[in-house]
Amino acid sequence: MITRFLKKLIFAVVLLYSFNIIAVQFGLIVPINYITIALVTFLDIPAMILLVFSLILIF
Repeated sequence: MITRFLKKLIFAVVLLYSFNIIAVQFGLIVPINYITIALVTFLDIPAMILLVFSLILIF
């Protein structure tokens, strides 16, 4: 159970970091903080899509 959580946590950090590397060319940066990591850890890819759309709509 703990190993599954750690795998999801590491996946979330890698996903956010890799997205930021690619998206910096387009001027989109999703901040890597406790809230975004927690969202992506628990909700996976849909949370990442939600963060990107909210970033586009707000800014």
